[in-house]
Amino acid sequence: MKKEEFLDKLRKGLSGLPKNDIEERLNFYGEMIDDRIEEGLSEEQAVAKIGSVDAVVSQIIADTPLKKIVKEKIQIKRKFSVLEAVLLILGSPIWLSLIITAFAVVLPLYILLWILPWILFVSFASCGLSGIAAGIIFAIGGNIFTAVAITGLGILSAGLCIFMFFGCKAAVKGMLLLTKKTAIKIKNRFTLKE
Repeated sequence: MKKEEFLDKLRKGLSGLPKNDIEERLNFYGEMIDDRIEEGLSEEQAVAKIGSVDAVVSQIIADTPLKKIVKEKIQIKRKFSVLEAVLLILGSPIWLSLIITAFAVVLPLYILLWILPWILFVSFASCGLSGIAAGIIFAIGGNIFTAVAITGLGILSAGLCIFMFFGCKAAVKGMLLLTKKTAIKIKNRFTLKE
């Protein structure tokens, strides 16, 4: 692929970003290709070293803040007519309550996904500690069989707590990955061509 073809595809892929950012990225990659050509590579080899246009576009969109993309995409292209403004105001009890409801449902679910593994971890830890403590108390009281059973359950809970810690770490990594992928999908929605 030639330099101009690469830059044209890059421009089309970045069409949802602010114009200044597009020009800045095009200049950057144009200079990068020129530098590699000066180092002795052919134009096709210099472009191939950069990678595919889709990969470059995905990385640029992932690195661009969502606020910047939304600001560029959502611009008032015309003024509202009086009728549209009145309808928007009169419809606000409906659309505003739907937005608030969506946040009231989605946000607690998202928070629950973050804290549920840690709640289980703390539960196993507290069961382990209290089981061992209760076993000691029953042993002092003379109930040996009960003390052994409860101490065994306490040790089992403590062991499960250790395994649960590694599960919690994996769950946090998964939630971070899910959050990142969701943010990238939202960004991609705003950069789609109309």
